[in-house]
Amino acid sequence: MSLTKLQAKIAAGEKIAMLTCYDATFAKLMELEGVDMLLVGDSLGMVLQGAENTLNVSMHHMTYHTKMVKNGAPNTVIMADMPIGSYEQDNEAAYKNALWLVKSGAHIVKFEGGGKRVETARYLVERGIPVCAHLGFTPQSVNQLGGYKIQGKTEESAEQILKDAKAMSDAGVSFVLLEMVPAALAKKITESISAPTIGIGAGVDCSGHVLVIQDLLGIYTGAANKNPNDFKAPRFAKNFLIETNSVQQAVNNYVQAVKNKTFPAAEHSY
Repeated sequence: MSLTKLQAKIAAGEKIAMLTCYDATFAKLMELEGVDMLLVGDSLGMVLQGAENTLNVSMHHMTYHTKMVKNGAPNTVIMADMPIGSYEQDNEAAYKNALWLVKSGAHIVKFEGGGKRVETARYLVERGIPVCAHLGFTPQSVNQLGGYKIQGKTEESAEQILKDAKAMSDAGVSFVLLEMVPAALAKKITESISAPTIGIGAGVDCSGHVLVIQDLLGIYTGAANKNPNDFKAPRFAKNFLIETNSVQQAVNNYVQAVKNKTFPAAEHSY
């Protein structure tokens, strides 16, 4: 599988199913069950390290886990997150870190934000590094955004996200990931740009969808130092394991639900 083949699937009307992955065992399982793309997300700071956010994740963490996922899924497209501090300083530093991820096994890198980050995306694309732009709720800006909040609810913020998506698409990014934005806005963006979109909590009309594997299995209960009884799963999460006693079947059911356009349903969207 390659990025061009994935984009050909999307052009033919097929939805793309994507899951987060951090190790070889799950990578192998996901490849066998037909997951189109694996995201080595900086979400590992929360679901693996037990932190409250992604802000302590380093390039060393990301390259280590990217290598493990590549070992388990050599025939699947792998996207890797650029952690906070690895791309904001200047474009040359962003390129060096992106190249480090590619050499670790990533086919495409993802970083957060629009505005000035558009030129960062263009710089990487011009040097042969495929990019996914992450817009809407951007976890690395959780403190600036005042918590885990829906983005694009006002006319002004919706227009800014649409503007950033168009600019990123024009800069040559391969995908635009839309997190926690209203479904109507995600639909408008998907119809307005040439780059395919990947949604999480962004409605069924995106070109593809991503879910954190721990959310798919219903096993994440918040930061390690928090009472699990106080945890409330995000709206976009769905426990597919509860429908079956098989992890493999749960992953397969997710893939089929994305392909059949039954996930995300309205209750999983904003």
